[in-house]
Amino acid sequence: MTPGICLAAGALHAFVATTSFTLAWTHSIEKIRWEEDYVAHGHELTLEKARIRGSGAGMEPPPGSILRNGVWHYRPARAPLARIVLARSDFTPDYDLCFDARCRPMAEVIPAAGPTTIEACEGRARPGEVARQ
Repeated sequence: MTPGICLAAGALHAFVATTSFTLAWTHSIEKIRWEEDYVAHGHELTLEKARIRGSGAGMEPPPGSILRNGVWHYRPARAPLARIVLARSDFTPDYDLCFDARCRPMAEVIPAAGPTTIEACEGRARPGEVARQ
């Protein structure tokens, strides 16, 4: 078994053979990109660092953020998570899932609108590979 992340949306399931990934999205009103870098350890997901590519209404970077080349960088002080739940919609741009130095629309990994969960898990795939179940 290979460590990685499991994604589920309704009856659809996918396994990605990576222990580090970036979850990225564009704010639906301000059109500003957010990026969060996670690491899977055992059965937990740890948010290591994050970036906001600008600021806007209700999107101020947290205290301690550093502005570099127009991008706010910060390290969130958050306990590890058992899962991430994403609210996906046909009315807003989808999330991007980045791993192995490449970002891809979430729909390429798990093609469904509606709630999608991401959890640390083990599965059968080679590093960087996506296995749909």
